Amino acid sequence: MLTAPSWLDPRTAYVHVPFCGHHCGYCDFAVAAGQDHLVELYLDALDLELRTLGTPRPVESLFVGGGTPTYLTAGQLDRLFNSLDRWLPRTGDRPEVSVESTPESWTADKVRVLAAHGVNRASIGVQSFQPHLLAALDRRHGVEQIPHAVEIVRREIPALSFDLIFASPGQTLADWHADLATALSYAPDHLSTYGLTYETGTPLWKARRKKTLTPVTEDDEAAMYAAAIDTLTGHGFEHYEVSNFARPGQRSLHNQRYWANDAYYGFGTGAARYVHGSRESNVRDTAVYIRRVLAGEDPTFQRESLAPRDRAFETMAVQLRRADGIDYADFQTRTGFDLRELLAQQLPMHFRENLLTDNGTSLVLTPAGKFVADGVIEDLLKAN
Repeated sequence: MLTAPSWLDPRTAYVHVPFCGHHCGYCDFAVAAGQDHLVELYLDALDLELRTLGTPRPVESLFVGGGTPTYLTAGQLDRLFNSLDRWLPRTGDRPEVSVESTPESWTADKVRVLAAHGVNRASIGVQSFQPHLLAALDRRHGVEQIPHAVEIVRREIPALSFDLIFASPGQTLADWHADLATALSYAPDHLSTYGLTYETGTPLWKARRKKTLTPVTEDDEAAMYAAAIDTLTGHGFEHYEVSNFARPGQRSLHNQRYWANDAYYGFGTGAARYVHGSRESNVRDTAVYIRRVLAGEDPTFQRESLAPRDRAFETMAVQLRRADGIDYADFQTRTGFDLRELLAQQLPMHFRENLLTDNGTSLVLTPAGKFVADGVIEDLLKAN
């Protein structure tokens, strides 16, 4: 039986668990802090939304994010994964099942439950290993909780990833080098490094507007990014996407599917999905999501189907973030467009400025281009 290609028929799924013990000052995700009374109802609603699939849909990667999924109790995690196991069974030679977490949210019971359900990758949002930087980011976990989390996770979950934030208020280049060194001392399989973004409406954004905090300069932020690249690649990590590094064989399958612009399922508060060329997003308010789903209503609040040319440019914008860049032949197969022709007016300038390179088969960001990737992509999108 013929199956649809991966950019139309999902092979991966994202499931959102919004609950957190605290809403951090930089976070603008769909989070429900202080709403523990909604957890059981949310799991009811999530199971009902999964049932709209009609039949189980095997996936090769499953990513449970948030929020803080591991904020749930061991029993609630077991209940959640019973639903996921039924409706999103894993398939393929090496299925990947990832769970996001914070250091203080892990217990041995939770590790056992998740491992029993096939979770084989834990992503821990440590953000920093220094108390003053955790305070600047409005994080609530302590540095002393990180070693215990790593130790119990590694008992039964084989792959470990850390999230780190650089360019935090007050952070120095020496601070960042210290964070990288400490992260490496735990021998993680994967690291995501993100420059702090002041998202509109967040407490850190408001503090910046009021000038009660001083952001790191652009030059210092660039120096921190360069330090991450040099340090991590120097320790054998592959810089496989602008913000992501992995040991050989440990690249995140979920991430790679997303950056290929492949199709994916999405369930839960604020979750997005991309199925058969149509993009949809669920409502971001957890109580509204629960009310709609339990009433038999659609939780979708946004829906669009891109025209072929728009989809081609979207694919370009996503794929260019990868170290492997955009394969010309694959791009034409996926979109029906010749990438060189689409970008004929923009490419020469970026080649001259050494921000992009054509290696004969692919369009790739140069080392210099990675530092200004968003600006390059923004300029290329003007061709549409």
